Amino acid sequence: MTQEELLEQIYKKDSKAFTTLYDMYSKSLYGVIYNLIKDKEESEDVLQEVFVKIWKNIDSYNESKGRFFTWILNIARNTAIDKLRSKSHNNSLKNLSTDNFVHILDNNSTVTNRIDAIGIREFVKKLKPVCVRIIDLLFFRGYTQQEASEELAIPLGTVKTQNRNCIRDLRTILEV
Repeated sequence: MTQEELLEQIYKKDSKAFTTLYDMYSKSLYGVIYNLIKDKEESEDVLQEVFVKIWKNIDSYNESKGRFFTWILNIARNTAIDKLRSKSHNNSLKNLSTDNFVHILDNNSTVTNRIDAIGIREFVKKLKPVCVRIIDLLFFRGYTQQEASEELAIPLGTVKTQNRNCIRDLRTILEV
């Protein structure tokens, strides 16, 4: 089934399309979610929530504004970030045992490994180092632009401009 056929079936709310949608995209979206949340069970819960959001909000997808995969990837990323910022997630972190902290530290992967998780490492490596750092903070670690500004010790406006320029450069690389 092509993506166009899949979208047509999703718009019609065909239940078979939901299964196809899940089969096609669950592994990629789970990777993005897990890289932010770092907990298997919570990541699986967020993944389910993401697919429900995609299903319910398909009418808000606009092909002229971007690719379908980009749209669902943003839903996954934003849902994971919302979970990270939620009170229940923060309370669960307070209750972790020391064994879990060792596990978290052992799994604290590098920028390169996080980029590998969604398969764009080779493209991102072609960007300027400042772009790799900004993309890591904003997209893989879930920082807000304000938090990235503080982390990098540069003005918020500079972060916004560099982010826009880095995404433009990445799009150029991907189009080649």
